[in-house]
Amino acid sequence: MEIVVNKQQLIKAYSGKKVFITGHTGFKGTWLSILLNMLGAEVKGYALAPEHELSIFNLTKPLSGSQNVIADIRNKEKLKQEILDFAPDFIFHLAAQPLVRLSYQIPAETFEVNVIGTANLLEALTILNKKCTTVIVTTDKVYENKEQDILYKEEDRLGGYDPYSASKACTEIVVDSFRNSFFNTGTHSLHQKAIASARAGNVIGGGDFSKDRIIPDIVQALKNDQPVTVRNPHAVRPWQHVLEPVTGYILLALQLNEDIQFSGAYNFGPRPEDHLSVKDLVALSIKAWGGGTWIDQSDNTQPHEATLLKLDIQKAINHLLWTPKMEAAIAISKTLDWYKNVQAENALVYTQQQIEDYLEL
Repeated sequence: MEIVVNKQQLIKAYSGKKVFITGHTGFKGTWLSILLNMLGAEVKGYALAPEHELSIFNLTKPLSGSQNVIADIRNKEKLKQEILDFAPDFIFHLAAQPLVRLSYQIPAETFEVNVIGTANLLEALTILNKKCTTVIVTTDKVYENKEQDILYKEEDRLGGYDPYSASKACTEIVVDSFRNSFFNTGTHSLHQKAIASARAGNVIGGGDFSKDRIIPDIVQALKNDQPVTVRNPHAVRPWQHVLEPVTGYILLALQLNEDIQFSGAYNFGPRPEDHLSVKDLVALSIKAWGGGTWIDQSDNTQPHEATLLKLDIQKAINHLLWTPKMEAAIAISKTLDWYKNVQAENALVYTQQQIEDYLEL
């Protein structure tokens, strides 16, 4: 197929297409909704209401009316009816309980939302009588993490120490089961359903106000002229700007829509040199902000979180011709710029401009 590498080609591919997004009120879901709106897609979202009044969804209002369905992914019949009524060409499944530390407090609910919620969506697809291409978004934390300085590849063993990571590894198994049982690639011409999973690294960007996320914690401290408190300063993560995986998702969906061979799992993360420690991320954030300090508040009594995690993104580079566009320092600068410059009245326009700038890179 023609490789989609610029805005004009993306508009050609998505304009007029029906796109169903679960989790559209979340951080990544909102950026994805705005991008697809800019490309001319007809977008419908299904998610819980945003948790924060100042969420990027509430600030930008990318969807409204019948496009904006506020409902629980665990409500199987409601979800099924919304999908069947809309009859989408593409589905991006982002709805999830996405926080590691919260998963220790609500482990059963984390598994229910992330695993059963995905199964509910895939079951609805079994009775959708039209061609539909689906990308299930999981996480970089699906791998059995050996806490070693290695890059995890898509074929590496799945695992999960904490409930969140384990729930997402289970989600990958559910996706594979449905693909084998109901949407087998060998019979694609009959069922016309294509499914891939996307495993993104730690995503940063404007508009994230979630609890226990490093960027919101940094911004809140800096705005209040307080030192940034850091729990795990030496932990290393595959940090990336939200637009990197989001454009990866839509590129994966387009390739998969044209050729079933793109079915499977794909990592989306930064280049190896842009895997940073938390303390390096904080230092670059303070520099981008124009001043500030941080303090080490390491606490060994807190629930376990991985200290070292890196992704191998060669499959996405080789198969999809996707590649990261932002170095870590640029991604952090763009993120801090959003928080410094956005108010309610300019949130959508500013976000759209950051998307335009990214597509021009």
